[in-house]
Amino acid sequence: MNKPSFKELLRQDVKTVFFNPLEFGEEHTVNGKPMLILIDDNELSEREKRIKSHMDGIYKKQTLIYVSAIDYGPLPGVGKPVIIDGVTFIVTDSLNEGGMYSIHLEANKS
Repeated sequence: MNKPSFKELLRQDVKTVFFNPLEFGEEHTVNGKPMLILIDDNELSEREKRIKSHMDGIYKKQTLIYVSAIDYGPLPGVGKPVIIDGVTFIVTDSLNEGGMYSIHLEANKS
């Protein structure tokens, strides 16, 4: 009997650990579909360390989410809208990290 490869184990961990609601996953509505995601504003702070100011009283809210590639579907490209719990964000960066997407998003806020 063959042992599972590291990549196979990682794909299993995406569901059983990272997106397990008893561990890290939180249910949100993404593009009209309920799914488990991770919202990681701490990692975003480390990546960005800034808030973009544009005009008086308006700024860009930035967030970083992780979502299962299987649940989400095709990796969204830069400039594509993503709606999370009724709030529309625009993708500024997205990566497939072994079956899990990291998606950096922005939305105008006042």
